[in-house]
Amino acid sequence: MNTSKRPIESPYIEWAKLKSHAKFNLAASGVVSYPLRELGVTMEDIELSGPSFYGYEPLQQALAAKSGVAADCVVSAVGTSLANHLAMAAVIVAGDEVLIEQPVYEPLLSLAQYLGAQIKRFARRFEDGFRINPEEVRRQITPRTRLIVITSLHNPSSVPAEESALRQVGEMARTIGARILVDEVYLEAVLVQGPRLGHRSAFHLGNEFIVTSSLTKAYGLSGLRCGWILAEPDLARRIWRLNDLFDVIPAHSAERLSVVALKRLVQISVRARALLEKNRALVYEFLDTRDDLECVRPDFGTVIFPRLKNGNMDDLCKCLREKYDVTIVPGKFFEMPDHFRLGIGCETETLVAGLTRLGAALDAMR
Repeated sequence: MNTSKRPIESPYIEWAKLKSHAKFNLAASGVVSYPLRELGVTMEDIELSGPSFYGYEPLQQALAAKSGVAADCVVSAVGTSLANHLAMAAVIVAGDEVLIEQPVYEPLLSLAQYLGAQIKRFARRFEDGFRINPEEVRRQITPRTRLIVITSLHNPSSVPAEESALRQVGEMARTIGARILVDEVYLEAVLVQGPRLGHRSAFHLGNEFIVTSSLTKAYGLSGLRCGWILAEPDLARRIWRLNDLFDVIPAHSAERLSVVALKRLVQISVRARALLEKNRALVYEFLDTRDDLECVRPDFGTVIFPRLKNGNMDDLCKCLREKYDVTIVPGKFFEMPDHFRLGIGCETETLVAGLTRLGAALDAMR
């Protein structure tokens, strides 16, 4: 196989690092950063070095307890991105067929391409509210499919993958010996709103499921880089050994701070829930005033994915950046160029000001 054409970069991540920053940043996908001072950390909570080899035991136990799984099913990782890389690399080799949702978070697609996968797609359609239709998966899956890739909450729309649909996809995968990778980093935004919502991790649906997540998006704890993989124990051990090629020994101070954060996750969730509920209501009130936008409106999540009914998205993004100092994520990074992803986890004052300027830019385009 000619590997020279494999991507060695992520267009979206490059844009996010170099071009997403603005006074009114509506492109951020997570909750605004949680202050370190509110974690109640003492010097005794932090050491530079410690017993961190194939998992730091207190962190392993805390993540296992949070996820409701055995500790030997947990592989800690530096954020969800590395978790996805490790999980995917552990179960496919170059030439394997991988079935990926569309639209999808671009780095997942680029990762599969980088690993040399033969990529097929199944649709999560705007017209269907971005829900997973198992029949769409059935039409695309083949006996050669080794991995199915899903995000839940869906990135970019925040629509959950319903358990009934995941069960059907699981049955298809089990029949052909395939795995299902479910990136659940945004599902944490459901958990901050309380267990009454009834959405549980796909990991509990069977050993064919591999789940990745982190504390980054829903809690404002991006700096900890506390990510993890849930996998059946034999696969988890294989992923740990693969990680020897990448991470070797993690930053122990971050591990210890993550344990502190996990102990205080309830109070951190209260802050995140209040912010997201307030901001979501403001965004939906704004959308009620716009006949030039249409949007699937989920009840939870940190992002939404409106469609511009008329006009050019590149022109809108340029106008927002240059005239109003506002950024949104162009839908081209999700293969839907007439959409944009809007973050709702910023400070409320930033959101209100950004939405006012977004309205002005849309009016100017009419």
